[in-house]
Amino acid sequence: MIGKLTGRVDEIAEDHLILDVNGVGYLVFASAKTLAACPERGGLMSVLTETHVREDHIHLYGFATAAERVWFKTLTTVQGVGVKMAMAILSAMSPDAILTAIAAQDKKALTVVSGVGPKLAERIVLELKSKAVQLGAAGFSIASSHAGEAPAKGKKAAAVAPTLIEDALSALVHLGYNRSEAFTVVMRLQQEAPDAKLDQIIRDSLRELAA
Repeated sequence: MIGKLTGRVDEIAEDHLILDVNGVGYLVFASAKTLAACPERGGLMSVLTETHVREDHIHLYGFATAAERVWFKTLTTVQGVGVKMAMAILSAMSPDAILTAIAAQDKKALTVVSGVGPKLAERIVLELKSKAVQLGAAGFSIASSHAGEAPAKGKKAAAVAPTLIEDALSALVHLGYNRSEAFTVVMRLQQEAPDAKLDQIIRDSLRELAA
């Protein structure tokens, strides 16, 4: 099993790159975001990898970040999401955006990906909601001021009130705000002020979303 490759970029194509590792060229499939992070031909690059084995092929999939590899493995646990669909999702959305969409149950956000219809988006949200919470706890925070920022060490995370969060979200979405964007703001405000009432959370969220 190959977990990481470091070499010089020999070629960059639409859906893959060839990495020259000590004279051996590895064809590595990658998302558009990882390919965009590649240096010019001849440049040195490291990619984390996953090996996909089928009867008719053995493919390597490469990732510029650990978060992207985690989401590749997580997405492919969902029925109907194969490796190609997982790469399409990672090409269209950052790991932070995927986490936020699932945690916010924002099915519409996932349908921006070509091939992801309403039914598949709903399945992804339902099957991965608990995993999104686990990933958030592991450091892919959706409540920090910067998406993906790990909570500060030594600080205990504030408890989340599900009913308050959902009521605030419902009000903001009804007013025309994007559910994922509103969710990120509401979560952060609630953790900063865990005793805040619903009207205060909505008022503060509106002020920030309108800024």
